[in-house]
Amino acid sequence: MEKEFVLGLDIGGTYTKLGLVSRKGEILSVRKFPTEAKKPFDDFKKQLESEINALKATVHTDQKILAIGVGAPNANGYSGNMEHAVNFRWGDDVPLVASIKKILDLPVSLTNDANASAVGELQFGMGKGMEHFVVLTLGTGLGSGIISNGELLIGQNGMAGEIGHVNVVPNGRQCNCGLKGCLETYVSVTGMRRTIFELLADMNADSELRTISFEDMTGEIISDAAIKGDAIALKAFEETAEFLGTQMADTAAHLDPEAFILLGGLSKAGDILLNPVKAAMQRNLFHAYKGKVKILMVDRPSNHSVLGAAALGWRAIQV
Repeated sequence: MEKEFVLGLDIGGTYTKLGLVSRKGEILSVRKFPTEAKKPFDDFKKQLESEINALKATVHTDQKILAIGVGAPNANGYSGNMEHAVNFRWGDDVPLVASIKKILDLPVSLTNDANASAVGELQFGMGKGMEHFVVLTLGTGLGSGIISNGELLIGQNGMAGEIGHVNVVPNGRQCNCGLKGCLETYVSVTGMRRTIFELLADMNADSELRTISFEDMTGEIISDAAIKGDAIALKAFEETAEFLGTQMADTAAHLDPEAFILLGGLSKAGDILLNPVKAAMQRNLFHAYKGKVKILMVDRPSNHSVLGAAALGWRAIQV
């Protein structure tokens, strides 16, 4: 039986997941609760403390939690804060590290949620053995994490890799960040909802999506509809894939990665998303990269998102 664990904490726009993860990437136990990002941060802290205490209760007397790894939107490992997270209403600078240490006084490592996913893939997943790759998380928003020379690319201010906020349509859709035309507004679950409602207005095709409200439409629902041949869902994936593949070609020109790794709710669609993304990327790749950049898709249980945060914690205490 494993004796040592890191607590991995993944704070998402919809759900927060936390789990105890061994050095080998085995999950001892995991919990999940609604983030309720539109409510005050104090409400979240109270719920988080309750969930951490419940998780601690699963640890035997001969087992030990060594550290905490945290992935959260717009998290800055230098400041310990979540800064200007556009889909949250918790304030501009949320003291995550300080707040978590008050609940459990252990070393805390913090990074952007997509960066945490990239570290998780590097240590436990599809990125093992790779030196250069990009993780794209297709969830409520569009996150990205970059591994270069086997290390997480952080940047001068701790905020490198915000591919979701590059401009793809000048003066396009309004983004929560305040800009217009960001990739995230076209490639994310929220972006696909917007695409689908535009298509529902423009197309006469029968679709099960016509009976679902904007707020209730999840990535899994959209993916399931596409798998069943829903015309609106298939057209939405086609348009989404074109935006995503084209931007991946641009990113390849900057980074020369071995692979892109896609994960999140939209990855449930499998080849319905993967094949048109590959085609769009290949069409737009600079010739020096053609045939050299892989696109991999992760379709694993959502609770495995705690692995990325835990991997961050493990790497910090192994240094």
